[in-house]
Amino acid sequence: MRYILGREQRPVLQALARTDALLAFDFDGTLAPLVPEPARTRLRPRTRSLLAEVAGLYRCAVITGRALGDLRPRIAGLPLWAILGNHGAEEGAGGRGQADRRRTVRGWRRLLRDRLGPLRGVWIEDKKDTLTIHFRNASSPPHAQQAVLRIARALPRARLVPGHFGINLLPVGSPDKGTAVRMLQKRARSRAALYVGDDGSDELVFSNGRGRGLVTVRVGRSRASRAAYYLRDQTEIDDLLALLVALRGERPAGRDSRFRSGVVRRR
Repeated sequence: MRYILGREQRPVLQALARTDALLAFDFDGTLAPLVPEPARTRLRPRTRSLLAEVAGLYRCAVITGRALGDLRPRIAGLPLWAILGNHGAEEGAGGRGQADRRRTVRGWRRLLRDRLGPLRGVWIEDKKDTLTIHFRNASSPPHAQQAVLRIARALPRARLVPGHFGINLLPVGSPDKGTAVRMLQKRARSRAALYVGDDGSDELVFSNGRGRGLVTVRVGRSRASRAAYYLRDQTEIDDLLALLVALRGERPAGRDSRFRSGVVRRR
């Protein structure tokens, strides 16, 4: 992995700034700092201001594991081109297969309510199209994780995607962040794109980045990650956003007007 803010990597970002690139970001741990209680997650004021600037210059998308109804108040007022919830399964208009996905998830919820009951500090976040089982508050998160994995692997038609102190459960065949980014690139007709994320769900984007014109950036360096670049920590998202604004200013004038409308695109 290479440090994306290093001077030697500047040509990578300059190349994005000179094209009609798509910029896509995870939310928790990427745009917003991780907090013990997900309900308290907020953008820092400076991040919000910089993201608004960036979204006025590039097509910008947020792809999150959160449900859209949960995400929208946290990004209200930002001129984003697209917002996708539930790892890409939710765009606000239902989507193909949503009824089947939700039926599957309801069945999981009933099973998990009984099987997870004895595990203290473990709780289920029901996002209708997906579930997340959180174990951050368990007395021993590593032991709770093993118990959760054992139970979750027995669920029918469940795809397990790791997160920070949690396991995401996606129905088999449901979109994930990797398929979501590819779909947005196709929709934007953009051969160049940037994606920034921080956990196991984002690895589904990172592993598909090579050869697709996609610059992949992980928050936090990790030898196990498939991302090509990294930021040292979450606070450096502000430095990346500021640099993307500055580099866009070096681009010839008159080519950015169509990105200034601030319309959120959906199906």
